[in-house]
Order: sequence, then structure tokens, then C-alpha cells
Amino acid sequence: MAEGCMRGLRYGMVFFNLLFWLGGCGILGVGVWLSVTQGNFATLSSSLPSLSAANLLIVVGTIIMVIGCLGCVGAVKESRPLLLSVSILFINIHISAVSIMLYSHFYNLIDHYAQRDLKRGLQLFGTEGNVGLTNAWMIVQTDFRCCGVTNHTDWFDVYNASRVPDSCCLEYSDNCGLENPGTWWTAPCYERVKDWLQENLVALWIFAMCTALTQILGLVFSMTMFCHAVKVETFYA
Repeated sequence: MAEGCMRGLRYGMVFFNLLFWLGGCGILGVGVWLSVTQGNFATLSSSLPSLSAANLLIVVGTIIMVIGCLGCVGAVKESRPLLLSVSILFINIHISAVSIMLYSHFYNLIDHYAQRDLKRGLQLFGTEGNVGLTNAWMIVQTDFRCCGVTNHTDWFDVYNASRVPDSCCLEYSDNCGLENPGTWWTAPCYERVKDWLQENLVALWIFAMCTALTQILGLVFSMTMFCHAVKVETFYA
């Protein structure tokens, strides 16, 4: 009976980690696709130039693939080191998730530094070697129909004149950013993006809860298999 249960647990863990691995492949594939097709779309941040959607998906996808692979091999071989490694990785992921949840407690402080960093990034707009940041701001302002971090006057310090990028215009045309302010978007991009996140908060929480449940199941599977492997090794020692 016990042997049948462990066999079922082993198959269950292999199946679970296979799904986990396939999910990682999918995320990695999307990240690579974004990197290839939108390579110039980087980040709005000047202090974290490598923090882009493509790079983030590639890193997350790779980590998930590694965990899934280790879990499958560990379950089939009943390898204590691999099962322990998977458990540790899941625990680290949980710690990271908790750290992200603590974000709400330091919201105002993070909010202040985020706005300051984005304004600092505006100074690099259109400069040599910052094509990604320039394209990112143009896409955000066009898609969210906004201008600047807190308002359109943020660009005045960048140009040292009363002008904005053409992506701030209600109707795009060459050098429209030099025209009357009445033809520009006036909504702040920072608030527009925050509003978008708030509108999609339910979907984000559902995704987070599903991810947490998956991690808990993976941790339970790996720790149970690890304990069984320890008992077997002790019994035959």
C-alpha cells in the first residue's frame, strides 16, 4: 500500500514538474520573441537599463525550466540532492514573493524613488546609446496618451525649452512637439500606468495566487519525496 502511494506520488511529481518545465519553456519563448522582435524596446529606468519585459521573462522562464528539470530527474531517480535542491529553490521563490508583497508597506517611499528615477531617465531621451529608453518612452506616451512622468512640463527641463517629444501630441506629426501646448497630452504617464495596473489588479492577484499554489504543491511533492528517499537510504544502510 505504502509502495503504491509513493509510486503514485512519484508519477504525480514527474507530471507536475513536466508541466512546470513546459510553462518555463513558454515563458522563455515569449521572452526571446520579445527580445528579437522588439529589441529596441528596453526600459524607462536609467538606473536599471537591463530591466525590460523581455529580459525579465527570459530569466523567469529559465529559472522555472531548471526547477522543472531538476524536479523530474529527482523524482525519477529519487535523488536526495536534487530533491533537496528543488525544495530550496521553491522556498527561495516563496521568500521573494513575500518580499514583493511587503512592497505595499513601503509604497510611498518606493513611489517617490520610482518617480525620481524615471525623471532622471528623461534626461537620456534621444541621446546616443539610449535607443531602447527613447523608444520605450515614445511607445508608453503614445499607447497611454500621456506626457512626461508627472506632467508634460517634465520635458521642459530636458529640452531647456517649452517643447515635448512628438509622441506627446494629440495628433502625431513631425515637430508637433514645438506647437501650442493645447495640442499635447497633459495626463501624467506615471499615474496612467498606475491606473492601468489598478484596473488589472484582480487578474494580477489571480495569477499570483495560482503561482503560489503551484509553488506550494511543488514544495510538498519535493519534500515528501526527499523524506521518503532519506527513509529508504536509512533502512538499507
